[in-house]
Amino acid sequence: MKKHGSTARLRIDAAACDGIGVCAHLASEVLELDRWGFPIITARDLSRGELSAATRAVRACPRKALWIETAEVPAVAERAPGVTTPS
Repeated sequence: MKKHGSTARLRIDAAACDGIGVCAHLASEVLELDRWGFPIITARDLSRGELSAATRAVRACPRKALWIETAEVPAVAERAPGVTTPS
């Protein structure tokens, strides 16, 4: 059996961000604001629900400082019974 898929992560262009804070209100599951109002990402790989909230935040960002990055997770082949990996 092979397992594979993709992961999604929210990214911020700190230079483009003006610290408006709309993103953190729309995606509080994955973002919080620092004391100056700039977003901090609190989740690494996004779950399905987090991805939905993050997508809303990306679309609402007036400075286009947010984006979602996806990466493929490599397939893992199932090992035959009795086969061990070297230590």
